[in-house]
Amino acid sequence: MDEVTVVVPAYNEADRIGPIVRDLAQKYAVLVVDDGSSDKTASNARSAGATVIEQPQNRGYIAALKRGFREVTSEIIVTFDADGEHRPRDIEKLVRPIKEDRLDLVLGARETIPRPSERLLNELTRLKIDVQDSGTGFRALRRSLALELELDTACTCGTFVLEAAAKGATIGEVPIKTRTIQKPRGIAWQHGRQLIHVLRYLLFE
Repeated sequence: MDEVTVVVPAYNEADRIGPIVRDLAQKYAVLVVDDGSSDKTASNARSAGATVIEQPQNRGYIAALKRGFREVTSEIIVTFDADGEHRPRDIEKLVRPIKEDRLDLVLGARETIPRPSERLLNELTRLKIDVQDSGTGFRALRRSLALELELDTACTCGTFVLEAAAKGATIGEVPIKTRTIQKPRGIAWQHGRQLIHVLRYLLFE
């Protein structure tokens, strides 16, 4: 059994998923959860060396993430975005504190958080947990913790960390660098709903 599996939720990333998987697969088991893509995301990921789970319909990032958590058998899970923003070389930095039994969840803290709405959610989260980037999609965590998480929110910004903390997880972060890629940076409408969930955790959990 592989010690680490990288879970990559992906939706219509046929043009980018192949090189990402090939890079990751040099050192890690890779599980791509194709979230109902209408392009060749699944076949390209499989050809590049990933195990692929295909969701029959597009159900969103959280549903894909949870499906990946259920399928993994490795003791350590790394979540990795399919857009190519993260660097596989940083994975070892994230998993080391877990391997050394110091942390249960390690966040890859970006140098900058692009969206104002995400920065707001992050600052609110920091009222309870002192981390710099609670909305990162690049994380390492124990499988046992991943299976406990309900993730019943609009997105993972803030609440992934808050729920993990509510379940008693020890949490830390390591700085990472991101690669410049072309992707839309429109308004993240789900952050309006996510604000309510973050406040719920701050006030009641």
